[in-house]
Amino acid sequence: MESRQPDESRAGIPDGGDAAGPAAEPEPETGPRPALGVAGLSPFSRVVVALAIAALVGVVTVHLGAGFLHVAPANTLSKKHDETIDRIVFPEFEQNWRLFAPNPLQTNIHVEVRARLQMPDGGARETGWVDLTAMDHEDIKGNPAPSHTVQNELRRGWDYWTDTHDEDNRAVSDRADLAEDYVKRIVMRRLGPVLNDGRVARIQLRQASRRIPPPPWSDEQWDTAPTYRELPWWIITAEDLMESDREVWEERAQ
Repeated sequence: MESRQPDESRAGIPDGGDAAGPAAEPEPETGPRPALGVAGLSPFSRVVVALAIAALVGVVTVHLGAGFLHVAPANTLSKKHDETIDRIVFPEFEQNWRLFAPNPLQTNIHVEVRARLQMPDGGARETGWVDLTAMDHEDIKGNPAPSHTVQNELRRGWDYWTDTHDEDNRAVSDRADLAEDYVKRIVMRRLGPVLNDGRVARIQLRQASRRIPPPPWSDEQWDTAPTYRELPWWIITAEDLMESDREVWEERAQ
């Protein structure tokens, strides 16, 4: 009886194939791979990135240097560039040590004002004291991102005035007049030209200082009653008002 070999073509195996061998893998690509990161940018783009990085490093270096010179003890470099350092640091990046040793603040300081009004009938009237600092505190409460003006304008203005005057309110700096004008304009922006139907003719400021009570676990005791420092009455002029308020103020003066 004649035996027959299996027909490989009928079994689906091509000539020369191996039924048990793996399928042939495709040949790998031999072309160059694209560069990644900065190396993949065009020459112009690389220059732009390099300039941006250099500018960022320069700004950070200048900012950190100005902050260091601002809080460091006075030295030749900080005295020479004092005005430039102040322009960089103030008001957004002010630094001070008042919260820390050696002398943390233990007193709450509020700025209060009252006004002398010129009434339509020709008479005069004085208002009661208005706590401007408390008004700022109310504006800050509940605000997750209060403006720098609300937080620091009045406080910094008052510090500026006290730094240029002694305890008897006498000028001790050639910037004393500028400090007075600055504080007057801050106050008049809040009061406005007219109060209680009367034109604001003069204002008087005072500082109310109250020592912070000692903590419950402390044996220390001290007086927490407020003490006051009153300034003289200041005459208000049109230059102390915003442009939008000057016309109303001048009409009431006639």
